[in-house]
Amino acid sequence: MSTTSQFLTLARIINLENKVIPWEELGQTVQDRVRLAIDQTHPSCMVYPQTQEELSMIIATANSNRWRVLTCGGMTKINWGGLTSTDIIVRTEHINKLIEHAVGDLTITVEAGMKFGEIQEILGKHGQTLGLDPAFPEHATIGGIVATGDTGSLRQRYGGVRDQILGITFVRADGKIAKAGGRVVKNVAGYDLMKLFTGAYGTLGIISQVTLRVYPLPETSGTVILTGQPEPISRVAKILQSSQLTPTQADLISHGLVSQLGLGDGIGLMVRFQSIESSVQQQLQRCSSMGEELGLTSTVYSVDETKQEASLWQQLLELIYNCGHNWEITAKIGVLPTAAVSIISQIQYGLIHLNSGLGLVRLEDENPVLTLRSLCQENLGFLSILSAPVIIKKNIDVWGYNANSIEIMRRIKQKFDPNSILNPGRFVAGI
Repeated sequence: MSTTSQFLTLARIINLENKVIPWEELGQTVQDRVRLAIDQTHPSCMVYPQTQEELSMIIATANSNRWRVLTCGGMTKINWGGLTSTDIIVRTEHINKLIEHAVGDLTITVEAGMKFGEIQEILGKHGQTLGLDPAFPEHATIGGIVATGDTGSLRQRYGGVRDQILGITFVRADGKIAKAGGRVVKNVAGYDLMKLFTGAYGTLGIISQVTLRVYPLPETSGTVILTGQPEPISRVAKILQSSQLTPTQADLISHGLVSQLGLGDGIGLMVRFQSIESSVQQQLQRCSSMGEELGLTSTVYSVDETKQEASLWQQLLELIYNCGHNWEITAKIGVLPTAAVSIISQIQYGLIHLNSGLGLVRLEDENPVLTLRSLCQENLGFLSILSAPVIIKKNIDVWGYNANSIEIMRRIKQKFDPNSILNPGRFVAGI
């Protein structure tokens, strides 16, 4: 079917002006973002469904015509993962209603196109928050966050995205709407299916609605940054992990980031405490003293420096993601937590979450990618490229995954999406 025919077919389904936009009318900024995600000529159009039902009809039509679909919400992570081939782009940002906020049950149900920042604003009015800190928080949609499994340093306290989902609604590759889980904390129906969709990059179905657990908003917050040589940093990390201190976030940061943040020399350990004021003050003091006793430089953002402290954590993420150069690469890494200090000491720009060994790095070209990937694999870990120029993604295996579960993944993909129309090539092994 020609690109014109695709456009006209979709326009009839949506039946609204300006909701099916031809490629030529998308604008340069949008086109440039899309080009970072595809490995062929441009798609015919971008479609903006307004409801789950419209999304269902669009995907059913695409499936019957064997159109390949690239899905996105806020387009903040459209270039994450492998390159894909696509005929149409389906953008879900208008499927963005609040379905239910059960304040007393500590749950919220929203449509997938709602932006993370908007959800936090709703929750904040009731003294609640999500236990996630994704990339590009003001513009990222909750569907994209779940699809990419995107959380950050708050994993230290709340776990990953999979640990916080109570239920999902999604559109299957054949266009049918399906559900898993529920809207209450104790409901575990479909739990494995929710885990399966988290981090699958939209290759198994299009998430249209999500129920998440929420948490009380901490009364106050404070951060300690310890900087210096690897050996004392490693000793403090071990003491911290075995102590009664309860950090919300704890990241090892590379010497390059320490320098860019203006925190001194050497590598760093950033530790955040969030609780009632007296508890935070006490834990800040204990953590700071630990470092100073081992000869480390200690910088403390106390409870009366809330704005500066929050800004510091935001700057840390921006230095990884908002590099400002198209030739730079952002990658996700994982290593044994016991090797985290050794690895971070060999990285110029990167961070590693203390307890999980997961982290993010910024690299300037493709040569360090393979070197760092080998180093991670030697420590039973991995390196997967998130964003990079197209030429680099064509030259390097983005995921770097060759374990024995690839065949199982292919069979799951075949079961959920037999015609391979949903984000083909974006996931592991070209799935």
